[in-house]
Amino acid sequence: MRPIFITGIGTDVGKTVASAVVVQALQAHYWKPIQAGFEQGTDSETVKKLVTNSNSVFYPEVYKLVAATSPHWAAAQENIDIDIHKLVEQLPKPQQPLVIEGAGGLLVPVNSEEFVVDIIKALNARVILVSRNYLGSINHSLLTAQVCKQHGLDVIGWLFNDERYIDYEADICRWTQLPSLGTIPYSEELNQAFIHQTADQLRPQLLKMCLGNDEE
Repeated sequence: MRPIFITGIGTDVGKTVASAVVVQALQAHYWKPIQAGFEQGTDSETVKKLVTNSNSVFYPEVYKLVAATSPHWAAAQENIDIDIHKLVEQLPKPQQPLVIEGAGGLLVPVNSEEFVVDIIKALNARVILVSRNYLGSINHSLLTAQVCKQHGLDVIGWLFNDERYIDYEADICRWTQLPSLGTIPYSEELNQAFIHQTADQLRPQLLKMCLGNDEE
């Protein structure tokens, strides 16, 4: 079963919330291989607190970096060189679906020569793209989809997050020719109940798109 890699059109678009929803909906395992910045806690800790099913397993980070910056810079401050081959070697291979959360967007550098997109390719992962409606999100979404196309990534579809502004979703799907996996509504309070309810609503589409067409 190929892993599912969750990436976004930029920073702060809700990859961690989306990861929690997908993990809950699929009762998947979760892995954040590169964590840059953890003063307020790690993304893995956040997802673990939000997920209520008892089947999910949360794997430790391979690189846990202090600075909340681009991974390549954060690693350099600690005299660490992020090695994608090490991520491949430590890739969990559970029988259940595996959700991998990336860092930032596709062209975030992880070392002096490689980017998040190179991790996805090395892990042979399928991709869920997370977009959030804000001024500029159409441009960022279309650019992200173009990078996926250029690199031949297997994109499952879009997961839209934090819907409360102008609805760009139909346009983004039409222009990118990628399907919608659903919408995570805006919520003033992010808690287990919200993740559980959202996961229940999106589960049929996520099961169909993430597992129904999976190839070994």
